[in-house]
Amino acid sequence: MSAAVRRIREPAFVVREPRTLALGAVAGGALASGLPDEDHPGVVAALGALYPEWLGDRTFARDHGVRFPLLAGSMANGIASPRLVVALARVGVLASFGAAGLPLARIEAGLDEIDAALRGEQPYAANLIHSPAEPSLEAATAELYIRRAVRQVEASAYMGLTPALVRLACSGLHRERDGSIRRRHSLLAKISRPEVAQHFLSPAPATLLAGLVSAGLLTPDEANLAQQVPLASDVTVESDSGGHTDNRPLAAVFPVIARLRDAISARHGYAQPPRIGAAGGIGTPAALAAAFGLGAAYVVTGSVNQAALEAGLSPLAKAMLARADISDVAMAAAADMFELGVKLQVLKRGSLFAARSLKLWELYRDHACLDAIAPSERAFLEDKIFGRPLPDIERETLAFWAARDPSQVERAKSDPKQLMALVFRWYLGKSSRWAIDGDAARQGDFQVWCGPAMGAFNDWVKGSFLEAPESREVVQISLNLLEGAAVLTRAQQLRSHGVVVPSAAFDFRPRPLSHHPA
Repeated sequence: MSAAVRRIREPAFVVREPRTLALGAVAGGALASGLPDEDHPGVVAALGALYPEWLGDRTFARDHGVRFPLLAGSMANGIASPRLVVALARVGVLASFGAAGLPLARIEAGLDEIDAALRGEQPYAANLIHSPAEPSLEAATAELYIRRAVRQVEASAYMGLTPALVRLACSGLHRERDGSIRRRHSLLAKISRPEVAQHFLSPAPATLLAGLVSAGLLTPDEANLAQQVPLASDVTVESDSGGHTDNRPLAAVFPVIARLRDAISARHGYAQPPRIGAAGGIGTPAALAAAFGLGAAYVVTGSVNQAALEAGLSPLAKAMLARADISDVAMAAAADMFELGVKLQVLKRGSLFAARSLKLWELYRDHACLDAIAPSERAFLEDKIFGRPLPDIERETLAFWAARDPSQVERAKSDPKQLMALVFRWYLGKSSRWAIDGDAARQGDFQVWCGPAMGAFNDWVKGSFLEAPESREVVQISLNLLEGAAVLTRAQQLRSHGVVVPSAAFDFRPRPLSHHPA
C-alpha cells in the first residue's frame, strides 16, 4: 500500500491557515495533529480518519456480513464465475454469481463450487433474473435458492413482480425476541425506473401473498410479516450500464429513487428503510466517489469485472474489452426478452453483433413467419449472420427447446412467428457463448455486455499495472477503486472546508495493494 494511501488513514487531519495545501498534504497528515480548540488559533477544520469501508452506509456491511460497501454485480451465463465470487468474498466484497441464462444443473454446480471454497465463512450472492419466456426456470431457480439457503439474491431485469420472486423474498421471515423482523433471504433488486422501484420499496402485494399461502408456498406468519417490511432490503439504481439498461444518467435518476424510498418508508413506518445503491458507469474512483456523494449506500461494479482474470469470459473477449473506449458501445436486441423488443448495451468495437441483432429484430417485427422473409434477406441471414442454412438452425433450435422447455416447442408448432423468434434467438444465445468460449471464427459476432464504464476504466489504468488484460485481478480492481474513492473523497472534504486543493489530488493512480482475508 502506498504512503499516500496509508497517510489517509491517520486519526485526524487538521487544517490550519493558510488554506492552500501542497499535493503531499492532501493525502496525509502533513499538518499538525490534534483537534481544534481555543488553544489552537488558526485551525479552521479537523477531519477524522477516512477508510474505504466507511464510504457508504455502514449497515450494508453489517447486515450482509462484508467489509466494504461494494457489490460485484452478476454477469449472466456464469461470467460472474464462482472463482470471481470466491476471490472477492475472501477480502470482504459481496459478489453475485451470474446464474442468469444457465440451466438449473449449472446453477447448482456453481453454488456447490462456491460453498466448497468458502465453507460458510464468507457471504456471497446469486442472481435471479426475470424470465418471462421461461417462468418455470425462474421458479425453479428461486426454489433452489430457498433450498440451498442462499442468503443474498440479486434480482435483475424485473418489470413487475412474479410469485417466484415474492416467495423467495418472503420465505423465512421471522420475528426476533427483540421484536425486530429478520430475513432469511435478502433481496438486492436492480432497477432503473421509479415505477419498477416502487414494487421493491413497498411490502409484497397482499394478493400475491394470499396466493402463495393458499398454494402452501408461504406460511400465514411469513405473509403477515411480509406486509410490514419492504420487499427488498436493498434497491440498486442502475444508470448507463452494460446489459439491460435505460441509459439514464445516475445523477438524474438516483435522487428520484431516493426520494421515492423516503416517501414510501414514511408511509409504511419501516423500522429499517431499504438502502439505495448505485450501478452503471462505475469504472473509476471518481465514479465511486460521485455515487457515494449522491448518497449511495453501496456501489455496484459490472463491466469492469468482465475483463478480470477470474471472469468466465475468454481471453479473446477480455482483450477486446481492454481496448474499448467510452464510445465503443451500442444497443442490441436482448435474447431473453427478444419478442418484447427489449434492448441491452454491448461492446461495439471489434464485433458486428449489435447491428446484426437489430437486423433480426426488424425482420421479426415486420414478418409473420420465416417463409414470409424475402429470398434475398434469407440469403443474407444464412451467409452473414447464421453461417448455415435456416432449416438446419430450425432443427437445432427445436431440439434444444425440446430438452430445456418442451412447452416452447409446442408454442412454436402452433405459432410460426414464435418459431421465427426462437430461430433468431439461436444467434443471440450463441453469440454470448462464442465470446465465453473464445471461438475465433465467430469473433465478429461476439456478444459482450459492456457499458461506458469499461472505456473509462481503460483510460484510468493506462500506464499502470492494471493496463494489461493478464494483470487484471478482480481483487486489485475492486480495492483500487475503493482506495481511490476514499482519496478523492478526502480531497473533496478538504476543499469543502475552504482549502485550495490542487487538481492532481483527484487523480488517484492504480497501484498494487496488499490485502488480507476478511
